Amino acid sequence: MGDAPGWSVRAVDPPGIGTGPPLTYLDHAASAPLRPEVAEAMAPFSGPVFGHPSGSHRQARAARGALEEAREQVALAMGCAPADVVFTSGGTEADNLAVFGVLAASAQDRPGRPTVVVSSAVEHSAVLAPCRAAVARLPGVEHREVAVDGRGVLRLDRLADALDDDVALVTVMLANNEVGAVQPLADVVAVTAARAPGAAVHTDAVQAAPWVDLSAEAAGAALVSISAHKLGGPKGSGALVVREGTPLLPLMMGGGQERERRAGTHDVAGAVGLAAALTAAAAERDGERVRVAALRDRLADGLLAAVPALVEPADRKDVLPSHCHLCFSGVDREELVLLLDEAGVCVSAGAACASGALEPSHVMAAMGVDAADARGAIRFSLGHTSTPADVERALAVVPEAVARLRG
Repeated sequence: MGDAPGWSVRAVDPPGIGTGPPLTYLDHAASAPLRPEVAEAMAPFSGPVFGHPSGSHRQARAARGALEEAREQVALAMGCAPADVVFTSGGTEADNLAVFGVLAASAQDRPGRPTVVVSSAVEHSAVLAPCRAAVARLPGVEHREVAVDGRGVLRLDRLADALDDDVALVTVMLANNEVGAVQPLADVVAVTAARAPGAAVHTDAVQAAPWVDLSAEAAGAALVSISAHKLGGPKGSGALVVREGTPLLPLMMGGGQERERRAGTHDVAGAVGLAAALTAAAAERDGERVRVAALRDRLADGLLAAVPALVEPADRKDVLPSHCHLCFSGVDREELVLLLDEAGVCVSAGAACASGALEPSHVMAAMGVDAADARGAIRFSLGHTSTPADVERALAVVPEAVARLRG
């Protein structure tokens, strides 16, 4: 059968990322390259295993078996029961489900009483936006933001001041996506238990997952969000851990999937990819933390030595081994990103989700970074594919690019 009138079918060529200078990828915090073992694990689900996992026939059973095996692998890495794992379309959905799900359930359970959500001031927009939307859309909901110090670390004294019996949810990310600052989650859980014992604690562990043992470091949180593509898994796949007894209303309805916490046909390949990526990251974590931290330190120290008027806002001892966040005073961050891209070096202007914004990020503002410095904020982030050659290439290219822009 020929093409329909007015239509034609043709192969779409990928963009020419292979042209130009050799690629130096220093943007793992935005999205890590797909791991070969993940691609191999996912391959059957774009071919021979295509059944709907909610069905009863052999194709459905094969898909369901793979889905539940993936759930068990994720649960093992997260230190929870398999029944606690809710597969989602990524970290953003997981964060939205945690925030809206808990607040909606709490508002329903205690009509006429305030329902308060407490967050840090440096949360990802996937947490801050639903917090603010809940205030507008749910009756009696209030949002309190807690300050961080100049290192980007939550002030526990301010957290304690924000807690009372009206608090239903405390949400504090395990590590900041922009500067990489690791938050004192165990202390957050302890302070919450003492000051607001009825509140659930949620942590956005999306950025921390490749580098932190979540089964230990997030053990006290009732809800934990992760995303596959930060781990070298596929985009569009993630999970929310919802520990037993945590009140939660679904955002998506219309099916009984995920124990009625998230309706919709499962992305079996995505769940398998998430499990494979999480398992691979956990297996190599200890060695990779040391290796990548050494590369990061070489990059940061080399740039600080070569580029005048360069500011490192966070204290390196407080941040993930992957993150090198620097402020190039007198430079427009978007212009620098584009100039580096022309030379084959891929980085982000602050956080990838905020790239293109003209004003300094809310993270920089909360840390008290000078606005002129914050406008030149660049995030270099390393990961499982990073090499010494990547670092040396950046050290050769970045100072020259900065000098051009300042000149």
